[in-house]
Amino acid sequence: MADRTFASLVPRVQASVPGCPNATIVQYIRDSAIRTCERTLYYRYQVPLFNLLPGVSEYAYNKPVTTDVHVVFEAVVNDRPLERLTMEKAIEMYPKWADLYSGQDPAVAWSLTPPNVFNSFDYNEALFNENSPYVLPPEIVADGSTPQSITQVTPDKYIILPLPDGQATYRCRMFLALKPKKNATAMDEVIFDELEEVIMHGALQHLLVLPNQAWSDRELAAYHAKQYVYQTSERRARANLGNVRGTMRARMQPFGA
Repeated sequence: MADRTFASLVPRVQASVPGCPNATIVQYIRDSAIRTCERTLYYRYQVPLFNLLPGVSEYAYNKPVTTDVHVVFEAVVNDRPLERLTMEKAIEMYPKWADLYSGQDPAVAWSLTPPNVFNSFDYNEALFNENSPYVLPPEIVADGSTPQSITQVTPDKYIILPLPDGQATYRCRMFLALKPKKNATAMDEVIFDELEEVIMHGALQHLLVLPNQAWSDRELAAYHAKQYVYQTSERRARANLGNVRGTMRARMQPFGA
């Protein structure tokens, strides 16, 4: 996927805020892009199929590195949808999992998480054998079974519960709504092109009310604010109807699968 920089929108925005520094404009364009993706759920992404690992519950999202996950639309394991749980509900339903990391510093707890997405071939490598810290103790793996639930912990990581056992191969498919990270300098070109007008209005509604600036214009800011609300609502409605251009991909399934 090709990316388009936030700086590419500066000339259009700058025409309404003459004299505003480019760096300030880029900052507000990025903030508007994040806010727009959150409100419209327009930046949709399908994670490539991957295998869950026996005894491993925490995973990092396989996604573009300059994005965060805002919403998990669906997660499916072996063609069966997983139940989406809040963290509180996950702790209530799976207390043994919660006890694993009770009282530990978060950095220590997450150090046990594989840094990337692995498949069964990788799991057989030395990294996961012998006394590797990525493999949970046998007594914990013994409590594993068919995965039933998913809960998001951070914009980059999630949990599969109960712990996957080693009795079957668990193929996972995920559908996400993404947003740019706070330090991103660009986003997916197709999505940016589709949301350009919305992002521009969102940036201008805030730039035009900055205090003590020559370009400040509250009346014009109110116009852009109304346009932003209208266009975010329109894009969200379009997304809800499935009329989204972007990174989603349809894959043909073998006949009879």
